[in-house]
Amino acid sequence: MHPTSSSQSTPSLAEAKAQFIHLWGVTGTSWGVSKTLAQVHALLLVSPQALSTEDIMEQLTISRGNASMTVRELIDWGLIYKELRPGERREYFVAEKDMLQVTRCIIAARKRRELDQMKRTLDQLAQLPGDAADPDYRAYHTVLTDIQQLADVSDKLLTRLIKAERSWFWDKFLKLFL
Repeated sequence: MHPTSSSQSTPSLAEAKAQFIHLWGVTGTSWGVSKTLAQVHALLLVSPQALSTEDIMEQLTISRGNASMTVRELIDWGLIYKELRPGERREYFVAEKDMLQVTRCIIAARKRRELDQMKRTLDQLAQLPGDAADPDYRAYHTVLTDIQQLADVSDKLLTRLIKAERSWFWDKFLKLFL
């Protein structure tokens, strides 16, 4: 063995992309999104040009229905966009590659789908009339009030992050760790 070689060979670009797509897919399930959604996003992130639904189907070995539904959901999240090509019947898709903008899109979608819904439900539950002298009612009301306050603070923080400019975001973020 040559002294500068290692026991592990460096993967080819195609192998590295496949590993990234797999990693993003597995990680996506931890974030509460389907593996396929995360893999399509990863594929488009590392693709230098826009891909058609057929390209996505072929490269990830998924059905047309799965590819189409996944692309629509990624568009709804703001993570990918249609690229118009005059004279083409096929639709092509490209990923947002600015990672701060990707983060904003994910935060906005998660806020809209989860936090906003939770806040509406908590507001409804807090309307329950009760006797403040009743220990069960007091315990219930105290917990709901605490969660509502936390949800409100989280909502304000996330709204600020979504609107943050790049320099503000990175300055504040880096100060947390330095």
